[in-house]
Amino acid sequence: MTTTNSAGLGPATVTLIGDRELVIERTFNAPRALVFEAVTQPVHVRRWYGLRDHELVTCDIDLRVGGRWRYVLRDAAGQEFAFSGEYREIVSPERVVQTEGFEGMPGTDYLATMTLAEVDGRTTLRTHLVYQLPEHRTGHIESGMEWGLNQTFDRLEELLGHLGRA
Repeated sequence: MTTTNSAGLGPATVTLIGDRELVIERTFNAPRALVFEAVTQPVHVRRWYGLRDHELVTCDIDLRVGGRWRYVLRDAAGQEFAFSGEYREIVSPERVVQTEGFEGMPGTDYLATMTLAEVDGRTTLRTHLVYQLPEHRTGHIESGMEWGLNQTFDRLEELLGHLGRA
């Protein structure tokens, strides 16, 4: 699977591995330290996480090994969607390993390893997801994950451009 985001800011790719894993990659026009800050600091995450027509009403980040994170999105109809997990490893500004789960589907958590690699001032964000069961990965993909991911990454790219000019 390969997708290009809606704003044409750069391709996001989703690669399936075996039956329980996938890898997401997107390159951003920003240095690694800035991307790391934007994806780990609540003041920034509040400005880019989620779909454009959703409001991030909760953004809790306890960025330490064993710390927890929790995001709650609210759509225009008032329905809320909560996601949460625990940090397993943090190596600033290059790697974060955490669990992730949609609270509406308990028991389907997966392990996400995000790495950031910078070349010539551009940073590739790579997230390797490992699911407990093949059907968990299938359900995640069929939920519209790619479409939402691209919209969210577009918003992150826009924020990084703003932060880079500040």
